[in-house]
Amino acid sequence: MVSLAFWLNNMPDIFVLLAIATKFALYLGVLASAGTVILALLFRLRHFCNLCLTFSVIGLVAAIIAFLLRGANLTGDISGIVDPEMLSLLWSTPVGTVLIYRIVGLGLVVLGIYTGYVGLWASAVGGVIAISSFAHIGHVGALETTFLDLTLTLHLIVVSTWIGILIPLKWLVSSPQTWPDAASLGHKFGLVAIVTVPLLIAAGTYMSYVLVGSVSALFSTGYGQLLLLKVILVGLLLALAAANKLRFIPRLREGDPKAAAHLATSINMEWLVILAVLGATAVLTSSLELPI
Repeated sequence: MVSLAFWLNNMPDIFVLLAIATKFALYLGVLASAGTVILALLFRLRHFCNLCLTFSVIGLVAAIIAFLLRGANLTGDISGIVDPEMLSLLWSTPVGTVLIYRIVGLGLVVLGIYTGYVGLWASAVGGVIAISSFAHIGHVGALETTFLDLTLTLHLIVVSTWIGILIPLKWLVSSPQTWPDAASLGHKFGLVAIVTVPLLIAAGTYMSYVLVGSVSALFSTGYGQLLLLKVILVGLLLALAAANKLRFIPRLREGDPKAAAHLATSINMEWLVILAVLGATAVLTSSLELPI
């Protein structure tokens, strides 16, 4: 393995760049759709169907493109994305299995959100199925460790709820008429986060230890350096979440109008950090291996 500086000076080819972009869209689509339905089920949220549908479509399209890019990677040129023999071969491998997980999972998400509250259970199950697909491929999948697979799935479920809360909360905080609802939702999610955030940190720490192998590798390898960047971004995200829970949400519950503006700004910043985290994760876990 070589340093991140070497990788930056020797940019990967177009297939790798496309794989990173596709993985980014895949993470965003799967995690946002799954997180939205899980929170809708947990907190009985309304007016989320179109939002969930949008993210589900993003996830489905990205899943299919990721599969086709694997074909291009194997053949070494763009013709691989329409090569029946190559795609048939891929379909019989874990790559094909993962695509089935994602299509079935996101399909359940879409079907469930239009069948009432009971259907949300099916959507939530579908979201978990789609999320679990990430444990069957890539660095974690290659290790074939059940505990690590479960850890990654739990880690991503927690991340999905964090992503899923942002748009509903931002929508509620945008109008004085819904400020009480925003304060209530933020308070409830804060109580859930007391349990889920430690799980997020513990799972992330364990996976980092398994995948990197040593502290020195964090600084001497490209993978480790990108992982450190991701850790820094997550730390910033935790700081923003703490400000929401300890300052802005309590003040909003007291009716402070300035708190609503501060909370909206904080949510926007959280979105930027989350997108950066997903971008770093897309590089670290791209389905086409990076030369690092």
